[in-house]
Amino acid sequence: MLDTGLVSTTDIDNAEKKAQEKKTTIGDVLISDGKIPEQDFRQVEAHVLGVPFVDLKGQKIDPKVLSLIPEPVARKHNIVAYKRDTQNVEVAMLDPQDIEAIEFIKKATDAKIQARLTDSESMKTALSQYRKSLSQEFSDLIKKEVGNVKSVKQEGEEEDASEGDLKKMAEDVPIVRIVDSILNHAVTQRASDIHIEPYEGQVIIRYRIDGLLHDAMTLPKNVGPGISARIKVLSNLRLDEKRLPQDGRFKIETEGQGVAFRVSTLPTYFGEKIVMRLLPESVKGFSLESLGFHGRGLEAIHEATRQTTGMILTTGPTGSGKTTTLYTLLDILNKPEVNVSTVEDPIEYQMPRINQTQVKPDIGLTFSAGLRTLVRQDPDVIMVGEIRDKETANLAINAALTGHLVLSTLHTNSAAGAIPRITEMGAEEFLIVSTAKVVLGQRLVRKLCKTKEEYTLTDAELKKLEPHIDFDKVLAALKEEKIVDGKATWKTIKFGRPKKSDECPDGYSGRMGIYEVLPVTRSIKELIMKGATADAIGDQAKKEGMMSMIEDGIFKAAQGLTTIEEVLRVINE
Repeated sequence: MLDTGLVSTTDIDNAEKKAQEKKTTIGDVLISDGKIPEQDFRQVEAHVLGVPFVDLKGQKIDPKVLSLIPEPVARKHNIVAYKRDTQNVEVAMLDPQDIEAIEFIKKATDAKIQARLTDSESMKTALSQYRKSLSQEFSDLIKKEVGNVKSVKQEGEEEDASEGDLKKMAEDVPIVRIVDSILNHAVTQRASDIHIEPYEGQVIIRYRIDGLLHDAMTLPKNVGPGISARIKVLSNLRLDEKRLPQDGRFKIETEGQGVAFRVSTLPTYFGEKIVMRLLPESVKGFSLESLGFHGRGLEAIHEATRQTTGMILTTGPTGSGKTTTLYTLLDILNKPEVNVSTVEDPIEYQMPRINQTQVKPDIGLTFSAGLRTLVRQDPDVIMVGEIRDKETANLAINAALTGHLVLSTLHTNSAAGAIPRITEMGAEEFLIVSTAKVVLGQRLVRKLCKTKEEYTLTDAELKKLEPHIDFDKVLAALKEEKIVDGKATWKTIKFGRPKKSDECPDGYSGRMGIYEVLPVTRSIKELIMKGATADAIGDQAKKEGMMSMIEDGIFKAAQGLTTIEEVLRVINE
């Protein structure tokens, strides 16, 4: 790698130390820290191992060839068959030294295996092609099972059904299979939420994928009560309670990882509406760079995490990725010599070597009660899931004053809005300026697929954006971070539009963050002491070089990662 000039000796030395700490490889550390693009690293690795490198992005694989390796084996070993002739099968792998996987395929296909090295994006593209057949499989299974469900009227009217009848309904084999299919299908589609909505003549199942709701399937009205009963059994909720909302949780193992489902039921006119939030049980492989932080903002966050006291706040609406950002910060701070404790509602990801406490208001374990106890548990780093009231705000500030680093979230529209929000809750200005180190504002935008259309901005489009963006600042940042060359102008930078394809029906796949990072500098502290508005604080931060969320969005659109339309949609929401 040093010979190629792609990384420096310092990068290698730092990666080596980090790899030993995290028990991972130097390559993984260099990639996750953004020191080397994964494709470049894999090509160097392929050269050293004497194995050809193959790029499968945008390549359609013949389903017959793909199915030579069963999906569970393909996912477990990160290996896919993509080409076959009479005697040979070419397989793409992330680890061409995985002899066990090669031997397995050799026996299963009775052919000569030719291993090729690929990168994670190519592997994701190839593995997603299993999903197409899987969607059809789920659809066929549900159609078949729906016909086998006994009508509720045969069981007795749903409203009058006893707990025993409902339990029997929940254990009915077709209902069990339908619910399993709905859950598994949601996981393979990378949904973040499942909505089960009963109406007069049907039950509609919708999935939220990449932040937008999509109709997934429509089922006959008679399966609704059975689905509702089955989910209640899984979540340990009361089966005979249909008049009041209930909350529960359950977990399933799928594709080699645990997924927790947070369940909420709500009575509606035609029955109970159920919404389930999908939460992967562990958060791995995230770094601030991979979340989309860069430049000065990234430096400001790293500076704040190096402090032993103070507060780091993340802000944004529900579902804007605040928790993922906090967990990534915790992962950076989580070292053997540091005691990290959290109080959360709910615990979204389980992390090793972190003491996580679940809030239970019904028995008196609120955020404030949990935080009061945490301070007596000798922590170095405290994470409070959310600051909701005066008591929690004051306790968090006091914890930050008394030698702890405190991480938390607030529901505000911008980073600057966090300060007035905390003062409204009753926190004193002079205490806020003594503790707050950095405030992050964020939203999630959909990422463009590789099959995008490129275009350049017209004068009219530039004029439309001008009131909202400091074009000079964004262009300077693009040049400083070597994303565009030194002679680039807004008329020569290429932007992307979504282009639909079989692999990417919407032209988008996955999401990423757009951010604003507000360091609490001396001048910002002076404004806070004067009781300044969020706008005044935001304007001062921009003067000092802060890139606003919309500017960060345009920065990422200029990289071809998302579209200007997507950034404006999310900001306007």
